[in-house]
Amino acid sequence: MEERCSELKTPKVTVIIPNYNGLKFMDQCMNALAGQTYTDFAVLIVDNGSTDGSVEYLRKLSAGFPLQVICLKENTGFSGAVNAGISAAESEYVVLLNNDTEAQPGYLAALAEVFEKDRRHRIFAVSPKMVQLYHKDLLDDAGDGYNLFGWAFQRGVGQSVKTPKFSRRTDVFSACAGAAAYRREVFEKIRLDRGKAEEADCFYEDLDGRKWPAYPYFDPLHFAYLEDLDVCFRARIRGYRVVYEPASVVYHVGSGTSGSKYNAFKVRLAARNNVYLNYKNMPLFMLLLNLLGILAGVLVKLGFFVKIGFGREYIAGFFEGLKTLDRCREHKTYFVSRRLLTYIGIELMLVRDTFSYIQDFTVRQAAKIGKKR
Repeated sequence: MEERCSELKTPKVTVIIPNYNGLKFMDQCMNALAGQTYTDFAVLIVDNGSTDGSVEYLRKLSAGFPLQVICLKENTGFSGAVNAGISAAESEYVVLLNNDTEAQPGYLAALAEVFEKDRRHRIFAVSPKMVQLYHKDLLDDAGDGYNLFGWAFQRGVGQSVKTPKFSRRTDVFSACAGAAAYRREVFEKIRLDRGKAEEADCFYEDLDGRKWPAYPYFDPLHFAYLEDLDVCFRARIRGYRVVYEPASVVYHVGSGTSGSKYNAFKVRLAARNNVYLNYKNMPLFMLLLNLLGILAGVLVKLGFFVKIGFGREYIAGFFEGLKTLDRCREHKTYFVSRRLLTYIGIELMLVRDTFSYIQDFTVRQAAKIGKKR
């Protein structure tokens, strides 16, 4: 399979699909990619130590497009899987696509067009319009926001796909890595570096004995959750843009790997990673400026998770993040004076996203009240 790929010209786009026990989704995902109007792409599937028969399925899989499969020995998390995929890709753009998706025919074409029209190469990522697979009149994600409470959120989730504000291309804080496209060269400019002392620990091994870099793109310390916002935060600090493109549409099951919107593992990990996210990307003056808002956000979230039965997990994750901050020190982006205006721009985006979140929350609550009536 890999030999067949290497004989072909390098594609413009590599679609990287991380898979962990997602066999039940693969046929749907593959069939949708086979129907793309854009054809200058290859698919690279990275299996994350699945035990549901995925490896056997993938080893036999054939498709109407160039296909490569990497089967890692163990579950390295979302970050580990996509890092292996990005390291193997040689294309100009990479698309990270969850296996529980059904990409519409123009999905890749619309993503590629945004990059092709960006002559100055200032766009790092493009986030598509993600629609709920089982409720195709409702949005799942219109790009990701980040607000003054330290909350990452899906713009437009639960709202009508026809909502005017989500039918226009716009800059967003972050792209959802469940279906986003990235400019490959920027990853090399924002890469992490653990240092030569730990070089031996920076690789994952696959079932064929090959080694794939665990670094440097998405932070492996996150394992899963908020790693996409972290990488976009890093890119924004360096002046790159992230864009939401509504012409690119993909249907999404949601929580296809974790199995539910909230569970103990997800709540603990997200709470820990939120601490990492702010520590790594906000310089001291920015942390102090936003501290009260972030602490208020922690208390509100704690109350919410106590209410639904995950209070202990949230507290455990939050304090795990504080106790293990030293692990992130080498990953921290330190303040550079020439980027002051960029940080001011990021702070203004946090303000904007706070109002956007409140607006979205109000719309969702009004819809719930309407249903009860």
